[in-house]
Amino acid sequence: MPIIKKDADLQTVITTYEVTPGTCADLMEELKTACNAYISKQPGFIGAAMHVNDAQTRIANYTQWKTRDDFLRVLRSEAMRDYNRTFNELSKSFAPVMYDVVMVSD
Repeated sequence: MPIIKKDADLQTVITTYEVTPGTCADLMEELKTACNAYISKQPGFIGAAMHVNDAQTRIANYTQWKTRDDFLRVLRSEAMRDYNRTFNELSKSFAPVMYDVVMVSD
């Protein structure tokens, strides 16, 4: 389960996908498959969440890792590169960006 906490000793990655309403559900299925079959089983994986806007034109995928190196190792793996090729075919664009949590409000 993702941990949203300031100064947590982990790596947060938010990947945003620009899609069309016609490809949104297909990409969400591929993302779920990748997470359940591969990503969640990798060393350092903490958790993931997926969000979609109401127009079904944007997907935000939130993952957390114990370390930056854990994420980079998975990102550079042949299996993840194959998944990313599929994601690229189903989206107009996507970009994984590493973040640090700097504020949380209750």
